[in-house]
Amino acid sequence: MFVDEPLFRDSPLGGIDPRVRLALALPTVVCLAGLRGLPACLLGLALSLLLLFFARPLPVPVLRRLAVVNVFLLFLWCVTPLTMPGEPLAQWGFLAISRAGVRLSLLVSLKANAIACVFLALVAGMDASTVGYALVQLRCPAKLAFLFLFAARYVHVVAKEWQNLVTAARLRAFEPRAGLHTCRTLASLLGLLLVRSYERSLRVREAMLLRGFTGHFYSVTEFRAHPADALFASFVLAGLSAVICLEAGIFHV
Repeated sequence: MFVDEPLFRDSPLGGIDPRVRLALALPTVVCLAGLRGLPACLLGLALSLLLLFFARPLPVPVLRRLAVVNVFLLFLWCVTPLTMPGEPLAQWGFLAISRAGVRLSLLVSLKANAIACVFLALVAGMDASTVGYALVQLRCPAKLAFLFLFAARYVHVVAKEWQNLVTAARLRAFEPRAGLHTCRTLASLLGLLLVRSYERSLRVREAMLLRGFTGHFYSVTEFRAHPADALFASFVLAGLSAVICLEAGIFHV
């Protein structure tokens, strides 16, 4: 797993207020997800790549994450052009590649990569505690912030517990196969994982109560807005405005 490997070097984008970065990420993603024209999608992808460039990413970890996204898109390219009706772009016997299917696949690919780059640039560079505190500062529901924080904190613990259960099963000569025995064994392992996760959650809750937890989120970091934050927000919003204008046909390229 490559969840904890560093993604970025020190960059000007890292000094932007986390609240500003989170507040900009949502409208940017919503704007990109709603695009229907290829020129607007290309401009949105260019904007997201520019943000990623300013974040100064480490090439290998970022490309590895983008590769995961594009593996799923590869299945889309294998199916959609062949199954979507429309004017054939190419045909071999009973197999026909439709122009509409290619356009839809290209549209989804551009938007998916643009959204991934936006999240990598604006959100992935922050640690979980910073994101949680920024969510609270943005008046998000406290339960949502706590859910995010505990999920980020204990997902590795649960994954380690699952690895221990699988190792124990293999030491008892378990080999996964296509059969009822495998299904029953995996179901038992999942049940044990849920039970152990619940028991750990009770111990964590008791430990937090013993340390004076009252249900409020506190942080030693104090966020402060600077003129650079307003300048960065203006730049991103100007880029989004250009994308929307291109999508609406106010100007053409």
